[in-house]
Amino acid sequence: MRKADLVNQISEKTGIPKVDVLLSLETMFKAVKDTLAGGENIYIRGFGSFITKKRAAKIGRNIKKNVAVPIPAHYIPAFKPAKEFVAEVKKLVTPKPDTDLDKDGVE
Repeated sequence: MRKADLVNQISEKTGIPKVDVLLSLETMFKAVKDTLAGGENIYIRGFGSFITKKRAAKIGRNIKKNVAVPIPAHYIPAFKPAKEFVAEVKKLVTPKPDTDLDKDGVE
């Protein structure tokens, strides 16, 4: 699902015009980015948490030049779903059939 599909779905269910739904989503995304960039986490009960994780400093390698490259410690954004959210997805999602296999189960 893309952002446009999400906007259409919300608009159909709520009756709110698509332009207003898009503006609301964009505002929410910007608020999440700004909050995480400011060093704060966001906790939404029943949905999950938007958090920042610290990555430790390490030594990487440039394999083309065969040179060690220091990578400094940094933060990355992450999402941790709530237990209720995970349970609902597990209950509702059905595995997709493997379309690469023929009837005998052989590729």
